[in-house]
Amino acid sequence: MTEREKMLRGELYDANFDPEILGKRLNAENLCYDYNSLRPDDPERGAVLARLLCCEVPEGLTLLSPVYFDYGPLTRFGTGVFVNHGCYFMDGGGITIGDNTFIGPFCGFYTAAHPLDYDRRNQGLEWAKPICVGKNCWFGANVSVMPGVTIGDGCVIAAGSVVTADIPENSLAAGVPAVVKKRIEQGR
Repeated sequence: MTEREKMLRGELYDANFDPEILGKRLNAENLCYDYNSLRPDDPERGAVLARLLCCEVPEGLTLLSPVYFDYGPLTRFGTGVFVNHGCYFMDGGGITIGDNTFIGPFCGFYTAAHPLDYDRRNQGLEWAKPICVGKNCWFGANVSVMPGVTIGDGCVIAAGSVVTADIPENSLAAGVPAVVKKRIEQGR
């Protein structure tokens, strides 16, 4: 099994020394550089973004620069998603962002984690678990979402929160770690 296959299965994999993994991250880094270097009104931005994500750009997707991805194709955006400046998608485990989700500035979605013991960490080992965000969510500024988290439809995550566990749909969550503060009654 390749290191990339291990990564996609959520198993320990060599994230720091495997040539295939390093090549894919370098490709994403170069494409992020290209995207972030273009003027906001440059018609080439859509083509660069399509190469980065390896898909047709979803309708209504807005990604303000700078934005960063570890891989690119492992992040999937729904329609009408807005991503503010300075966001990072550490997408080795896969990230799904539902339709009409708004992501504030400087948010991070982190699917990878390292072993606690330094022997394995120094070998470049890590694992990645998927992050899934439902539709119609809103993330305030500087939110961090940790590996393996699922956030239900209609959630609001308050600025500065660190989401370490699943959040049920229609919840307002806040804090470090984020906890549900109240249920949101939609349509009010």
